[in-house]
Amino acid sequence: MKRRAASDREKEDKKRKLLEQLGDVQLQHLTPGDNGFLQLWSTKYGKLVVLEADQTPAELHHAVQKAFLTLQHHGCLSQDLVQLKGKDLLTPVSRILIGEPGCTYKYLNTRLFAVPWPEAGHNITYSTEDVSIACKAFYDLNTFLHLQTIRELDKLEKSEQRSEPPSDSHEQRSFKEADRCFNVTLINYMDPQSMSYLKEEPYFGMGKMAVSWHHDENLVEGSTVAVYNYQENATETCEEDGKDVSKWHVGLKIAWDISTPGLALPLNPGDSYFMLDNLNTTHQHCVLAGTEPRFSSTHRVAECSTGTFSYIQTRCRKALENLCVASECGETKLQSLEMEVLQQAEEIHNEVEFEWLRQFWFQGTRYSRCSDYWLPAMVKLEEEWRQMETMTSLLLKELEKDGWIEEDKYKILQCITPLLAERQDLRLEWRKRLHGTSI
Repeated sequence: MKRRAASDREKEDKKRKLLEQLGDVQLQHLTPGDNGFLQLWSTKYGKLVVLEADQTPAELHHAVQKAFLTLQHHGCLSQDLVQLKGKDLLTPVSRILIGEPGCTYKYLNTRLFAVPWPEAGHNITYSTEDVSIACKAFYDLNTFLHLQTIRELDKLEKSEQRSEPPSDSHEQRSFKEADRCFNVTLINYMDPQSMSYLKEEPYFGMGKMAVSWHHDENLVEGSTVAVYNYQENATETCEEDGKDVSKWHVGLKIAWDISTPGLALPLNPGDSYFMLDNLNTTHQHCVLAGTEPRFSSTHRVAECSTGTFSYIQTRCRKALENLCVASECGETKLQSLEMEVLQQAEEIHNEVEFEWLRQFWFQGTRYSRCSDYWLPAMVKLEEEWRQMETMTSLLLKELEKDGWIEEDKYKILQCITPLLAERQDLRLEWRKRLHGTSI
């Protein structure tokens, strides 16, 4: 949490300095009606690709659009309580994460637990048959968008090979390294008419923002983000300063650059857009609100090296190797008092509690509206956490015993005290976060 606070302060400092540098002057941005739009797109935003609605199979459109409405009907979409600039805020956008079984995605200090899409080898129970069909539709969309991503990366690689001289540099890489299949999709819904306030885009005067400027975080480096866009009731064109304000737009800018004009690209129902390769890193994007409610399915390669249930289960097993339970009487004791073993167990203890259990339970029963997949997993994790609580208690009792060499006892205390202090601090922070919160 402290690292996130420092990162937020750094971003705010950059934003403040940029706004001070601009003063009252707005930067230039181009839309399709402006001269030079296509040239700007191809030269500065070439890794942004749009797949127009008529290039996606009609049956897939139908299934996905029906799936959006199904999830909304069953109350599966919820606002997230996130932390921004040290404050807890509810997102204006309602969301649900769907993806590979056991996968999670963390953003703004909130971990989302993926409602699993159907996969071979997993027996998944859904709340209703309609929800099951909806999750299958997003799995099919994920497969389709991945294939499109491979094609677009192939085009991009060939284009860059034609335009750049040969190089012997070992830093060169194939774009195929970044074509891993998306493992999650974040489903979003927002009705701008229900919002009492939408923030104006501050740099270019692009209009009202549904989602502010950002990079998508916690993704595999260099991975593509693909977004499917849908409005159930598209309205007639409403032009203001050459821009159709009835339509939703994606806005792009080069990160912290005030010399290159921004880009505002209108989105039609059924359009998909791709931020290929490292575009999400080098550029920032925002979502500009139209007049009608909008759904989107944002497919990404979440960085899950420490974010799957199988990962945290492996960690738990490692910690519990140091707990010995007598089979006859159930008496417990620690196998080892080696400092490295004790430290690792307490680190895992904190990880289980604050990265998993508290993250899951403070979000209430939202996941059971779609599937019971995560409930038995969390019950099992909580049982293992209780065993780790026992291990901490056993360690403290051991340290109270006579017969210790003072230097050895001091080294253990020096090792574990910061972890116990961190646990206490984080428990207080979570109490504050939960106080008066209902999501």
